Amino acid sequence: MIVSINWLKKFTEIDGSIDELAALVGSRLVEIEEVIDIGKKYNGVIVANVVSCQPHTDSDHLNICKIDDGGAIEGMERDENGHVQVICGAPNVRAGLTVAWLPPGSIVPQTFNDSEPFVLGARKLRGAMSNGMIASARELALFDDHEGIMELDGHIAPGTTLAQAYELDDYLLDIENKSLTHRPDTFGIVGFAREVAAIQGKPFHTPQHLANVNPQWIEKTGNEPTPHITIDDPELSGRYQGVVLTNVNGRVQSPVATQTYLSRIGMRPISAVVDITNYLMMLTGQPLHAFDYDKLKAVNNGTIDIHVRTGRAGETLHLLDGRDIELTPGDIVIANGDTAVALAGAMGGAATEIDEHTTSVFLESATFNLFNLRNTQMRHGIFSEAITRFTKGQPAALTAPVLAEAVALLALQTGASRASDVGDCYPGNAEPQIVYAKAQHLNAALGSQFTTSDIVCTLQNAEFTVEVTDSEVIKVSPPYWRADIHISEDIDEEVGRLNGFDAIVPTLPARDFAAVSAGAYDQLQNNLCAALARAGANEVLTYSFIHGDIITKAGQQPSDSYRITNSISPDLQYYRQSITPSLLNVVHANIKAGFDEFALFELNKVHSKSAGLDEQNVPLEMHRLGLVLARKKAIAGAAYYEAKRLLDYVGSVLGLELTYKPFHEEPQLALARPFEYRRSARVVDAKSGQPIGVIGEYKKTVARNFKLPEYAAGFELLPEGIALAVAQKTVQYHPQSRFPATERDICFQVDSEVLYGQVVAAAQIALSELPYETLVTPLDLYAPPQGATKNITIRIRFVSHEKTLTSGDVAVAIQAITQEVAAATNARIL
Repeated sequence: MIVSINWLKKFTEIDGSIDELAALVGSRLVEIEEVIDIGKKYNGVIVANVVSCQPHTDSDHLNICKIDDGGAIEGMERDENGHVQVICGAPNVRAGLTVAWLPPGSIVPQTFNDSEPFVLGARKLRGAMSNGMIASARELALFDDHEGIMELDGHIAPGTTLAQAYELDDYLLDIENKSLTHRPDTFGIVGFAREVAAIQGKPFHTPQHLANVNPQWIEKTGNEPTPHITIDDPELSGRYQGVVLTNVNGRVQSPVATQTYLSRIGMRPISAVVDITNYLMMLTGQPLHAFDYDKLKAVNNGTIDIHVRTGRAGETLHLLDGRDIELTPGDIVIANGDTAVALAGAMGGAATEIDEHTTSVFLESATFNLFNLRNTQMRHGIFSEAITRFTKGQPAALTAPVLAEAVALLALQTGASRASDVGDCYPGNAEPQIVYAKAQHLNAALGSQFTTSDIVCTLQNAEFTVEVTDSEVIKVSPPYWRADIHISEDIDEEVGRLNGFDAIVPTLPARDFAAVSAGAYDQLQNNLCAALARAGANEVLTYSFIHGDIITKAGQQPSDSYRITNSISPDLQYYRQSITPSLLNVVHANIKAGFDEFALFELNKVHSKSAGLDEQNVPLEMHRLGLVLARKKAIAGAAYYEAKRLLDYVGSVLGLELTYKPFHEEPQLALARPFEYRRSARVVDAKSGQPIGVIGEYKKTVARNFKLPEYAAGFELLPEGIALAVAQKTVQYHPQSRFPATERDICFQVDSEVLYGQVVAAAQIALSELPYETLVTPLDLYAPPQGATKNITIRIRFVSHEKTLTSGDVAVAIQAITQEVAAATNARIL
């Protein structure tokens, strides 16, 4: 947003230099990205009168003009009347015009910031001397109009500088919009000036036409019916007003002063009708929209029946910028009868556009749901000045004062007449907000020493209505444009900000304080992440919001995810139901980046509709720990066992004994949906029976959707379940043996129906009879396609706390294990 200092000065005094003002505004109101001095480019530009204009005898388009500059420029060649000769080829040049003259030696403003600015001189054109040039609006760097020279107001005395005539000796503040998102009132010059006055400690008085929410309207002279207006859903709009104007001269241009103020803040002047709506929007923050009344009636058989409604599936609208867009139920549209004529708050439709033939206007002033408009803005890529303001939340009470002023200006500048009463639908009408504050509480919150009178003075300078009771309670009624004030803490912030937080003397708290140690659950989460990091996995952080396509690719249902109505991007519209889809979505990108082998994990929050709501009626928030491992080139063995190795390590760190139970049918749990249930397992704590999560390899459709390599697996855990399991475990201490351990591998050939867990269970029965500390880990599983048998290889680690084991000791143990496994599974030892 661009703010003109000279425009601000029309509403408040400004003390000090521009640098001091910029520093004050930057510290107490909003971040300023740049201060632009535009006055420099207009040095030497003079207002002159065209006294005579004769065609050039040696040209079919040039004219020899004599101009009167009031003798302002010395050293010029002049005729006997003191006039200066200038050659001009503009089609609209003629005697009697007041123009902007660039004398020899001046720089064309359009080129002022170029590396090589264009400096004018006196030179001959087709044999006739031309002293400088008469400038167009484009050459004056005002707006992009080069069809003819700029015609200035005739009352300006020749010799006046253009900067003096139109207050172009100005500074512009380039404002960072995001800093003012919660302050829609400051998106207008009046609101910004009000803040500047308050932070300078000066009283401010809002212009009368804005202070009165029930304005006086100019007299009605026509007999058009009052526009019928309906807001189909009060959630869409707090207020919609419209009035009909006739006898509008659509060819009239707005005053040059108005054009210069619009152009310097980035808006192109078009016509008085359009310029008035833009001028008032920039002045007050309230957008307006003008429809060609005759065209508007034509779309509904000659009648006006305005509806504010949502877009319909399959409905299209041809916009002013030439685009055809497809509407959705998330869009708000203005419709006459059944026909959509405008995208509310964003852009009008081409079918009702104002043009030079317009004689009747339907003028709209309204507010719309800011969340719908933010969605519309992103969906259709519309970033106009109007929608920028609507998405901040304009107050409904502002529509009437601005509409009344627009009607008055249109009558003054275009000869328009008010032909109807004002149609008004006002579902957002509400009682004024009352907030109570007290100096003691405010000072306790801020660490300040403000008196009650200090607080009252500060708030009154910002046009709050303030009353102090006998008990020193401050009763505050915010003005209608301050919809951001709701509670006493808002008053605290307002007083502190306007007086300058940097003016508050910093003091240490009077009470003792100590750091709070992390709770057991937080420590558990830290331990989980640390264990996986030690095991070689890399922690990542992904967005909690994801695209609906990711949910679908992972085999989950988007209908079970909460959808964000005002998402910041189309790619971030849904809460995720589990961590795994987010991790799978980054695997392919890492492989493309050259990482051939990796494990990624994330511990973060998820939400799903099936989980329900908490006691505050908001979506229940849950933690999940997900991991995915991948190798670009597959190796011998199943990826499942690599994931299991990592998970077993985590279990050992936490002192848990994890067991893995098969799925007998495809699970419906969101976290299990991406996994192939035939190659996955439920993870359970053996001692407590507490479910821990899911581990396995992914469905072929999921792998294909996310472009996963053949060797990929992972798990997703429930930290809440792990916490319950950890809380129930008993601590057992086993001293480390002083004797070396030894390992042996055993390969069993079993029927294809025999499970790995059955082999391990039988082996552990035999091991339980031995006086050694043992550990069984999977090593390999080979199952030939359509084979009747498969090979399962396990590794057994032995260690004694009494002696160094001999090969004979180990052989006896191996024999006991093989006998037990063979008896239990009919295995054959390979």
